[in-house]
Amino acid sequence: MGSGRLRGAGRWSWEESGHALLAVPLGLIAVVTAVDIVAPPEVHLGPFLIAAPAVTASFAGPRTTALIGAVAVLAQTAVAASRTSVLDLNHTFQIVALILISVIVTFFAHLRERHEVEVSRLRSVARAAQEVVLRPLPHRIGSLRVAALYLAAEAEARIGGDLYAAARTAHGTRLIIGDVRGKGFEAIGDAALVLGAFRAAAHQQADLPALVEFMEGTVSSDLSDPAVPGDDPADHGEAFVTAAVLDVPDEEPALCVVNCGHPPPLLLRRGGQVSFLEVRQPAPPLGLTEFVACEFAAECFVFEAGDIVLLYTDGVVEARDAAGVFYPLAERVGAWCGGAPGELLHHLCDDLLAHAGGHLGDDAAMVAIERVSAGGDGVRPQAVGG
Repeated sequence: MGSGRLRGAGRWSWEESGHALLAVPLGLIAVVTAVDIVAPPEVHLGPFLIAAPAVTASFAGPRTTALIGAVAVLAQTAVAASRTSVLDLNHTFQIVALILISVIVTFFAHLRERHEVEVSRLRSVARAAQEVVLRPLPHRIGSLRVAALYLAAEAEARIGGDLYAAARTAHGTRLIIGDVRGKGFEAIGDAALVLGAFRAAAHQQADLPALVEFMEGTVSSDLSDPAVPGDDPADHGEAFVTAAVLDVPDEEPALCVVNCGHPPPLLLRRGGQVSFLEVRQPAPPLGLTEFVACEFAAECFVFEAGDIVLLYTDGVVEARDAAGVFYPLAERVGAWCGGAPGELLHHLCDDLLAHAGGHLGDDAAMVAIERVSAGGDGVRPQAVGG
């Protein structure tokens, strides 16, 4: 939702302002040269010219840095020629020192540029991984309007352990939102496992509890595999996934939920009435049923045209402000003036970041679902979105 603006701003910052910053070393060279020429014989400002290529290396590439270094050397040579002689010992040492410093900072500019290329490639890989694992949701699925948002805790991250997906069936739409314990590539792998199980079984399992049971079997069997050498055995044995799985039939004003240790969905009705969809029989997180005996049970709630259901991960409700106060999600949703699901998420995104001081302590994902009609649209069953 804001990534396009951020990427565009990044390009302008590096290209446009990068060229503008060249005025700083060039102006420094001009000022030092002019003052040094008219300064008394005992005053030597030539050493200050070293700052020009050093400053350039902080924002420009090796070619530009070398060019600024060469301009600085020429300026120092002009100063030497105008004051005494280029062969004067003092000026000779200044010129040689300036050449050496320029070569060194040019080399460091080369290393920085190469590092930036590597980081850019890693970002491209992260974007590709996000598109494969966490596919974008369409704006319209059957009788629903849908919007999704992912906020990474780390500024350079693109994806983590939060997940969401949707699938069309013959009778409605099924959705999942979840949160994998842990971070990093291991969490991404577990998220991909859960999403793969959901996509594979969403069309095949007749009822919602059977779908969740299939996903639990997939997650549990993977977690029971021997740990990879080098992994922390404690982390391997404590892996689990909280998830809320929903089934929204096309022909009925209702939705059914199986909640596996996940924060309850939030229902916003017309008029600003807000309520949490708390189930009476919550199940343990996926991957922990071997420790807690349970039966997956779906509970249904009224979901009429115009209602909006907000799915979210704990990174939203656990965001704190400077005083340590958690983000009051229900209160902020209830104060919203109304509109499309995308507008709701845009409002919550800005408000959440403002509450947390612009930085989240954990990844956060939100999916807003609005029923816009009582009946289906005749869409054939298919997998959609993340």
